[in-house]
Amino acid sequence: MIAVLQRADAASVRVDGEIVGAIGKGLLILLGVAEGDTREHAEVLARKILACRIFCDEDEKKNLSVRDVNGSALVISNFTLMANCRRGNRPDYVGAAKSEVARPLYEYFTELLARELHTVQTGRFGAHMDVSLQANGPVTILLDSYALMQKREK
Repeated sequence: MIAVLQRADAASVRVDGEIVGAIGKGLLILLGVAEGDTREHAEVLARKILACRIFCDEDEKKNLSVRDVNGSALVISNFTLMANCRRGNRPDYVGAAKSEVARPLYEYFTELLARELHTVQTGRFGAHMDVSLQANGPVTILLDSYALMQKREK
């Protein structure tokens, strides 16, 4: 599972011109589910995101998590994070989980965040979405559940 976190002052997502999710201060999270991902991958990623200190304290040091600042999350499913660009110029997405696997893991991941944050919004799984971001920083972090799990095993 891969997540791209973007620190936001505001973010929203539209489907067919209608806003289906919007947040103020918090995180825009693009989430890609890979073939072979499990609920454990979602749990590891959610724990790391909730604890990741990327918000500034009163001294402008990145010492606060999204929980600490009472931030929100907007989670957007994004299978293109699984793009394989090793051969040719057209990415393939063979490593992305099929929707019958990806959707429940995406929903589980958002549930995990919702247990800890006051607001968690989503896009619409599988839809073409127009995402707007008012970035703060910008601060953009890439997290990979496989790398996080390997680190934990050492």
